[in-house]
Amino acid sequence: MLSLKSRIKDKALLRLINRYLKSGIQRKGHKEKTTQGVPQGGPLPPLLSNIVLNELDWELEARGHAFVRYADDCQIYVSSQRAGERVKQSTSHFIEQTLRLKVNVKKSAVARPWERKFLGFTFSPRRGHKIKVSEPALEKLKATVRKLCRRTRGHSIGHIVAELRKSLLGWKAYFGIAEVKSPQQDMEKWIRRKLRCYLWKQWGRSGYRKLRRLGVKRQLAWNTAKSAHGPWRLSKSPALYYALPNRYFRDLGLPTLVA
Repeated sequence: MLSLKSRIKDKALLRLINRYLKSGIQRKGHKEKTTQGVPQGGPLPPLLSNIVLNELDWELEARGHAFVRYADDCQIYVSSQRAGERVKQSTSHFIEQTLRLKVNVKKSAVARPWERKFLGFTFSPRRGHKIKVSEPALEKLKATVRKLCRRTRGHSIGHIVAELRKSLLGWKAYFGIAEVKSPQQDMEKWIRRKLRCYLWKQWGRSGYRKLRRLGVKRQLAWNTAKSAHGPWRLSKSPALYYALPNRYFRDLGLPTLVA
């Protein structure tokens, strides 16, 4: 609040922020007072972090470091392990002694850039160290797709694709700067396979007739329909690839993840 008062003269705004900080939190049905920190999940924490940590940026610039920071998430790039250990110690000391903030020791580390993630991104370990989407970000997208493609929802494939389209376009707009494209291409294949699996489950006992109607040869359609394998295994079968080619999903409006 002292840092804000040195920059802001609007007393009503300062009172509002102060009340927000002291509003308390709800935990297991009980309200608890907040004596430090900022309630997570709202729009104010990143903004306040940027204000308070401006001094960290100025300090790192004065030291000549290459770094990137968003809110309270920061990475500093140095040339060696030894330099990393030294910079980590000196920066932690500045944050705790000068800014009077606590460093999260569990999340802090000295490591290769491709061993760390930042805002959903990481780097390729190969020569050139290109930007790529991190594994946790890809797994999070998979969880979203699984949720939308649950058979128990009972929606048509057109409805499912329309819902997926909203999520995928937003994801693509954010992660489109990634230079390594192979993870997105693999994700596209996985999503189409998930949709084939969804349709196969939805067809149920009429699977044979559906395959024949979509041009699959009689013997292949019969072998697929009578197979003992589960829907996920069959979603990669030649019959379903022929009946539901990539073009089918593209015509439904399924977007690509690679520009």
